[in-house]
Amino acid sequence: MPIYLPELNDDLSYFPAVNTALAEPDGLLAMGGDLNPERLVHAYRKGIFPWFEDDQPILWWSPSQRMVLAPGKMHISRSLRKSLRRQSFTFSINNAFAEVIESCAEPRDYSSNTWITDTMQDAYLQLHEMGFAHSIEVWQKGQLVGGLYGLYIGDIFCGESMFHTVTDASKITFIALQQHLLSIGCKLIDCQLHNEHLASLGAIEISRETFINQLSNNNNNNTTVQQQLWQPQALVLDLIDKANT
Repeated sequence: MPIYLPELNDDLSYFPAVNTALAEPDGLLAMGGDLNPERLVHAYRKGIFPWFEDDQPILWWSPSQRMVLAPGKMHISRSLRKSLRRQSFTFSINNAFAEVIESCAEPRDYSSNTWITDTMQDAYLQLHEMGFAHSIEVWQKGQLVGGLYGLYIGDIFCGESMFHTVTDASKITFIALQQHLLSIGCKLIDCQLHNEHLASLGAIEISRETFINQLSNNNNNNTTVQQQLWQPQALVLDLIDKANT
């Protein structure tokens, strides 16, 4: 059965209303347009994100259920705490954004394809230079072994992707992220789609309407203030024993 989607035009701020997104596939809202950084910022402020592969047109999504985690509500298991204490990790913010997004784009064991295309990488590198996109890095013996990146829009962090090359490094990256977000007053981490890995860390699903309302209520546009919160720096992990169990 054919799917008919609205096609974006040259107006970088235009998107269809999110409640017009398809039920199947869940959240598919529009197609086309481009990955102009201005268009991307407008999309995230409306609760919309791009997700497509190389052989597809640009597809825009706003799923009916949004997976989120409130900073400070993360579940850290005893085994993960032991892993944190046992392994000599160090952490940083925005010290290796290009390397993180490149590592996130690498093929996974379960698939040779990636949705983080070269065009997508270029767009998010521009967003990083503009002060919207940020990374958390995990290092071991001077090597980058884990990381994630996303956008900080208002008081909500919109997570995009993460990677790891050693056991537990992606979970530990997420711990480092939520510690930093808690310290700067972030209200919510947007994990986009349901993921068992994130659910095990405490992420839950909320309705699209609830998510959009929270996004609208926390849409701080002061990029100067946001850039100050995300200056490249080392991060000392100090919430291991304070986090929820």
